[in-house]
Amino acid sequence: MKLDIKKHKVTATVTSKKVVKSKGFNFDFFTKFSNKDKEAFYREFAVLIKSGVDFNQSLQLLAAQQKSEKIKNILITINEDVVSGSTLFDALQKHNAFSPYEYYSIKIGEETRKLAEVLTQLQRFFARKIKMKRQIVSVMTYPAFVLGITFIVLYFMLNYIVPMFTSVFKQFGGELPAITKFVIRLSENFNTIMFIIVLVVITGTTFHKLNKNNNRYRDILGRIVLKIPFIGTFLKKIYVTQFCQSLSLLLSAKTPLIISLDLTKEMITFYPMQKAIQQLKLDILKGNTLSNSLEKHTIFPKKLVSLVGIGEKTNELDTMFSKLNDQYNDEIEHTTKMIGTILEPLIIIIIGGLVGFILISMYTPMFDLSKVIG
Repeated sequence: MKLDIKKHKVTATVTSKKVVKSKGFNFDFFTKFSNKDKEAFYREFAVLIKSGVDFNQSLQLLAAQQKSEKIKNILITINEDVVSGSTLFDALQKHNAFSPYEYYSIKIGEETRKLAEVLTQLQRFFARKIKMKRQIVSVMTYPAFVLGITFIVLYFMLNYIVPMFTSVFKQFGGELPAITKFVIRLSENFNTIMFIIVLVVITGTTFHKLNKNNNRYRDILGRIVLKIPFIGTFLKKIYVTQFCQSLSLLLSAKTPLIISLDLTKEMITFYPMQKAIQQLKLDILKGNTLSNSLEKHTIFPKKLVSLVGIGEKTNELDTMFSKLNDQYNDEIEHTTKMIGTILEPLIIIIIGGLVGFILISMYTPMFDLSKVIG
């Protein structure tokens, strides 16, 4: 182990000199410190600290094993700040790659001398975040693929198949069924409809990007999303899980509740939840209990309110939030699996219905014509 540390010391020192030459250049602007990178960083950092390796050697080792030169340079500059006398909290705070949730958690770990435990909690936080993202992606990949194929099939049928039938109907004349007239009109105006849809999507996306930092817009959008059947409930459960996980980490590190709520608000990006947390903090400062404050907001489930009340009475809030976090994570995992199970046959039925609708609308006049000819 000693030989490895010395070897990595040399590598880190050489790279460090390169950073000094590039002084003033902001690597954070181009760097993507992904959740996967952070999960590995905090896991290995915790192992090194628990093994008795100091900050200097730990950061040198972590920097030397990075494949990304940009992430490596960030870790080296952090190490330089720590060696020069800065706290790890101050060093991390200078980089945009780290969120307030992360560096304030590190600060708590340094002040309570429980840095290794905090690093482990951060590793678990990012591990669960990665797992949740993978579950959502796996659930949505198949529907997205099938819907893409459906669009291609509809485009082909409405632009090529339906016009062929339309020309045949015009030769024979006669009154067409209402369903056939509808599909023909849809075919004739398909390109215009698609242009309008694309224009609406582009306009909506642009409007969202321009107003995504506007609290009034975020509040309205959040309320609308929460009212969408099933999706609203699912998203609420995801953010409640993040709320429980954050408070579990911070309270287990003996962070005061008010500061914990402040840091949790920084971590969660969903505005209705941020707004509720801000109100929780104000209520607690007035002397209310956390459970009574939670009860005022519909975004928090009744089960959470009841168990938090028990946690307050037994003085084990951190343990209660940890258990709630595990429960909600299990529920989210079960829900995502259920969504995938339901969506697959549902999408097949929808596709079959759309294609069948078009075919029936085209063949119905053909059957009528065959009767006339017969």
